[in-house]
Amino acid sequence: MAGNTFGEVFKITTFGESHGAAVGVIVDGVTPGVELTEAYIQAQMDRRKPGQSSVTTPRKEYDIISIKSGMFEGKTTGTPLFIMLENKDMRPEAYSDIQNAFRPGHADFTYLQKYGIRDHRGSGRASGRETAGRVAAGAVARKLLEHRGVQVVAYTKELGGIRCETYNEEIIEQNAVRACDPEAAVRMIERVEQLAAVGDSCGGIVECRIRGVKAGLGEPVFDKLDAELAKAMLSIGAVKGIEFGAGFAAADMLGSEHNDEMNASGFLSNNAGGILGGISTGSEIVFRIVVKPTSSISVPQQTMNVRGEEQQIITEGRHDPSICPRIIPVVEAMACLVLEDHYKRQAAMLG
Repeated sequence: MAGNTFGEVFKITTFGESHGAAVGVIVDGVTPGVELTEAYIQAQMDRRKPGQSSVTTPRKEYDIISIKSGMFEGKTTGTPLFIMLENKDMRPEAYSDIQNAFRPGHADFTYLQKYGIRDHRGSGRASGRETAGRVAAGAVARKLLEHRGVQVVAYTKELGGIRCETYNEEIIEQNAVRACDPEAAVRMIERVEQLAAVGDSCGGIVECRIRGVKAGLGEPVFDKLDAELAKAMLSIGAVKGIEFGAGFAAADMLGSEHNDEMNASGFLSNNAGGILGGISTGSEIVFRIVVKPTSSISVPQQTMNVRGEEQQIITEGRHDPSICPRIIPVVEAMACLVLEDHYKRQAAMLG
């Protein structure tokens, strides 16, 4: 298995490289007869596209999607959806000076070790550009989940050491870092701009909340709902950790504190993050991911080249000083893909 396909019943395969001709996705297992427009998918693509603000890469890709198959008269046909986005603003020459050197924090070294060849133009397949196809497919899953009454919302919880202290869902899409706290958002933007000015970057924490999933969704043992969500999130290149509910704080809690007690109305707390035994409890599903600092920075760093010679390197090009703002729609997309796949698996199991 080449690792380019995700899902069991609702299944996607992404394709394309950062500075290749195009990127995109093939989506299989789509429910037929669902009204879907390119504009609906485009709205999610616009949230992910580069060049949105001072805290994202200045690369200008409009990410205009084109649905090549799987649609007829505004409805899904049930056959594979083929969605493509042409790359327009490629500048592979920006990487010519470092094509034989391994950039710290990137997959240059590991790709070469595995394949014996690598695309040095903006990381090729390992680039965050690959996630464009995921967001397009996630929009399709989101449309199907809307009919199930499911909502998925992600946002920046912490960025550059600055943490949100309040939660206001209404302002998430109204600030450049997609934070849930307006005051923290201002300080986050200042921090990212300061780092960008000196060629450095920062990481953060993204939280995701899923509402409307009734109790009973998921699989036991190996295909637990939280395990599948974790795989989905960790498949995003910049993600280095995940926790559900109370998460790592559970290490300092007692069982009497961590257990979610119940009464006739349901659960009294949600330390489990909405999942027990790999199956949804009916409570809000809550998880947080750790997003690493952008690896592409213009600060001089020590590395070696393909000949094993040590050298200093500066990564030129156009890069996000923080990945958090643009990873939000990717996180939501991957969560939607997992949920719709599990709904379809559940339906198949129950006949």
